[in-house]
Amino acid sequence: MPRASYRPVALIALAASCVGLATPLRADVGQREGLNLNSFTQQGPVAAHVLLRSGQDPRVLVAFPAGNSGVGLWFDRVAAPAEWQMKAPARPRTTTDRRGRPLHGVTFTATIRTPRLAVKRALLTSVRVLRDYQALGTAPAELDTPVQAHGSDLSWSRDRLDGAPGYALSVHVDHGTLDGTTLTAAADGTITVTVTALTGETPLTPFAPGTLLNRAAAADPQARAALQFLSYHEKFLAGSWRFLTYFGRDTLMSVRLLMPALQPEAVETGLRSVLERLSPEGNVAHEEDIGEFAVLDHRRAGDPASSAPTYDYKMVDSPFLLAPVASAWLVDDARGRARARAFLAQRVGGERLGDALVRNARFVVARATPFARDPRWSNLISLTKGMDAGEWRDSNDGLGGGRYPYDINAVLVPAALQSIDAMARAGLLSPYLKPADKVALAGLNTMAATWSARAPGLFAQSVSAGAARAAIERYAKLAGVPAAPALSVAGDAPTRFTAIALDAQGKPVPIENSDDGFAMLFGHPAPAALDTASATISNPFPAGLMTGVGMLVANPVFATPELQARFGPTAYHGTVIWSWQQALVAAGLARQLARRDLPAATCKRLRATQASLWQAIDTSGSVQSSELWSWRYTDGGYHIAAFGESGADADESNAAQLWSTVYLAVKRPVGAPACEAR
Repeated sequence: MPRASYRPVALIALAASCVGLATPLRADVGQREGLNLNSFTQQGPVAAHVLLRSGQDPRVLVAFPAGNSGVGLWFDRVAAPAEWQMKAPARPRTTTDRRGRPLHGVTFTATIRTPRLAVKRALLTSVRVLRDYQALGTAPAELDTPVQAHGSDLSWSRDRLDGAPGYALSVHVDHGTLDGTTLTAAADGTITVTVTALTGETPLTPFAPGTLLNRAAAADPQARAALQFLSYHEKFLAGSWRFLTYFGRDTLMSVRLLMPALQPEAVETGLRSVLERLSPEGNVAHEEDIGEFAVLDHRRAGDPASSAPTYDYKMVDSPFLLAPVASAWLVDDARGRARARAFLAQRVGGERLGDALVRNARFVVARATPFARDPRWSNLISLTKGMDAGEWRDSNDGLGGGRYPYDINAVLVPAALQSIDAMARAGLLSPYLKPADKVALAGLNTMAATWSARAPGLFAQSVSAGAARAAIERYAKLAGVPAAPALSVAGDAPTRFTAIALDAQGKPVPIENSDDGFAMLFGHPAPAALDTASATISNPFPAGLMTGVGMLVANPVFATPELQARFGPTAYHGTVIWSWQQALVAAGLARQLARRDLPAATCKRLRATQASLWQAIDTSGSVQSSELWSWRYTDGGYHIAAFGESGADADESNAAQLWSTVYLAVKRPVGAPACEAR
């Protein structure tokens, strides 16, 4: 496992821009993740992520935070795997288009050892289009851009579809020859090219040195650099290269977990970006379409040409996250309390932020009322009709066909109600309430109590000791891992765990999962529930979620063979490790261990689970800023495998992911927890 000891350097130099240097530094080069070589640049008006894909399907891609735009160059499949190399970092470049309008981007030189590269497709547009083309192989015909070939040069350029400044890509063959659009290697078998990639989209405003993180932030240069690249005064970006724009859930979870390490202005940037994108009803926007993808949205709708952002509201967890995160800042954090009234009085687009927050409160209360009045499964919060996803496990198979997710119903809804109540009791909502609101808010505690008491039990699962042992033996063989470690913890008692969701008939989907982390971070679980969560998290796979390279987010050991086939190590939300989920559980464990009302046995179990989790976090430190990773079991142990490296993987991981930087605030515990001081 060579990557376990490899320390990425592409982000390290960039980290200097957020630890007190006078000016941001250009990133160095060399972060490899599986088949991808990544290099990040952030300097002045330029911010760019260069990604060179090696293997048999080489590509060159440059993604820009400005307008969530990018350029991509795909080549025909090559006979043997070929690897890209860069000896120097990408250099910032600012120029103008033919009409004198500014274009910002990068120039870099790269080498690949392969007999020839034949250009398959070039795309200059939104990252959303690049993402869809990479996944599906299709792109809107109106984005086709003719190539210009002159001597050793290929170039593509065009305006945005609405006539605004667009995009440019050029490739100069430094070593080798060019015939049409086919690059041929020189006598030494290599091809060297200099690439310039540019966008005309408006640059975002990065945080100046010293304004993003405080002194409590960890010194990790890789995480600091990833966060710096994804943080702007306008908004935080979810991840690069594939999600280089606002995502509501990602912003809220990242702000919550990073809060102790963020400067106040950075916390409020995240909250403000969510509040200003609420729907008229108070729902939280999931993802925004900006730049050329917004133009495409308006064209498809038959509207006049416009780049006005469009938003989707299909995720059903996000609206219940806003109040808990806002309350954690405005009520629980002394820094936020001191700024709360001024923050809520700010106007964005003519509306006070407090008005927007109350609008979300109304939305939450309206959605929570049916179950509070009649607590049966059919009144739980369901995925949107016609959608297979609606919370963070947002792939088609993420919930195993479930319709009523555990994390939303058992945790986030009651947490949202309690948080709205806390902000109301603090007097923060009073200036923004209508008379009818005051009546609705009066019953929040009762509503929250009903949800907390009645919803979690609908997801509780129990498997007899004999059935559990048989299932573990079968699935271990299927997964290619040893059964003995898992069987050693099975014992004679039933195995208890929380179902990932309920299906359309109210039947639990029996998949072990990591979403107990939400309960520990946002709730006040009973000792028995904490005991169950501890076992699920720390028991070795396939009895539980723990492997030698991290905590899995799902384990279908007790599911049907059909579900097991959909939850393997190549599935986006299968038996894989997500960095932020480990951080969520770590933060949740720390919060529960700070309680003084836990039995000694529960406290001891939580401590052991915490130690096991942090060992896993330390083991996977080389990929901690990535979105997710998978594993292989070979030579008697687990080994990290980059997600997307295998042709069977559902997608590829982002090299920089916002909510994977949260270890800047979520740290290994020091000293005895409060629960031991009973």
